[in-house]
Amino acid sequence: MDYLLDNRQAEAGVRFKAISELFDPWTFRHMDDAGLRPGWRVWEVGAGGPTVPSWIAGRVGSAGRVLATDIDVSWLADAPELAGTPVEIRRHDLVRDAPPEGPFDLVHARLVLVHLPDRDRALRTMIEALRPGGVLLVEDADPGLQPLACPDEHGPDERLANAVRRGFRALLAERGADLAYGRRLPRLLRDAGLEDVRADAYFPFASPACGVLETASILQVRERLIEGGHATAEEIRHLLAAIAAGRLDLTLAPLISVLGRRPGD
Repeated sequence: MDYLLDNRQAEAGVRFKAISELFDPWTFRHMDDAGLRPGWRVWEVGAGGPTVPSWIAGRVGSAGRVLATDIDVSWLADAPELAGTPVEIRRHDLVRDAPPEGPFDLVHARLVLVHLPDRDRALRTMIEALRPGGVLLVEDADPGLQPLACPDEHGPDERLANAVRRGFRALLAERGADLAYGRRLPRLLRDAGLEDVRADAYFPFASPACGVLETASILQVRERLIEGGHATAEEIRHLLAAIAAGRLDLTLAPLISVLGRRPGD
């Protein structure tokens, strides 16, 4: 599948930093709720950047193990945050490859499954890698629940931002993304046999990092937005200028975080 937001593009690094600023505290809170502690074995799926595996390494310590995988590990390979940590970096395709050797106490994926063509298989792969009693934490967006870039659509700039966001969502859907996936996760984890399933959602609003992330995402898909008739080059230029000037109160699709435990000890 043609992944819309290619991690090989320069804007990917900007996106990773903005996502980390927006969502890392939320993710880390859920990992603490899952019981993450020294000695745990953790598989970080689709790690992208280094901030999450680095933080996990600090929690599990030298007695633990952190496996950070992605189909593109270029943003992990030379990350100074990971130097001297118990983090193993490995290229891995969650849909096509067998689970890495485990078992793991915690398996985590953030903003990964919504983009995959075979989400069901990917979810099974992660569950199979858990030890009995191990915890799965899946965090994914649900653009269908809150589709607007600017909920306060009071002027032409906000209307333009929302139109471009609709175009972005259309491009995602064309490539097989499930824009309502987040809301289904609690049921999917229960149906897969996990216990103690619980979920909540978070979306930031009017944070400067929202503007950084929106700008980087638009730049990554600029030509496709134009080719698809979703926006003109002038409209994109105007929108990026409005974001840079801080005139827009931007938000994102909610990130839905779901915890479930594999039956056993």
